[in-house]
Amino acid sequence: MPIIKWEPFSDLEHFFEDRPYISMFPKLEWDLAIGVFEKDGNLVATMNLPGVNADELVVVIGNNQLTISGMHEDKREVDEKNYHSKEIRRGSFTRTIDLPKAVDDSRTDAVYKGGVLTVTMPVIVVEKKEQQSKTIEVKKT
Repeated sequence: MPIIKWEPFSDLEHFFEDRPYISMFPKLEWDLAIGVFEKDGNLVATMNLPGVNADELVVVIGNNQLTISGMHEDKREVDEKNYHSKEIRRGSFTRTIDLPKAVDDSRTDAVYKGGVLTVTMPVIVVEKKEQQSKTIEVKKT
């Protein structure tokens, strides 16, 4: 059985096609999916964020959750003989997921390389309990 990509706004887009007087929702061009897997005693989370400045990324771990947020700015400029166009798209994003295991936030590492953010979180064996949130510095490579 094939896997079908879920696009919850597609029906809504069809509704607005015949109604130009109603503003259309902007199409989301980012897939904010976070992949989480366990490797060598660590939980590893990866997120594709091409074109994002690492200085704009914020990674927070707290209450057995991982939150990744940031800003994106895409500038496109065309300058030809009789034509000039400049488009700037800006936006912020936030994505929070529940972690399947408790992690040691003091030894968590976040690296942004080649448009991919990788957060490595050492798993600890303790009861899940409410904890203070901690912001993790994102390193550029």
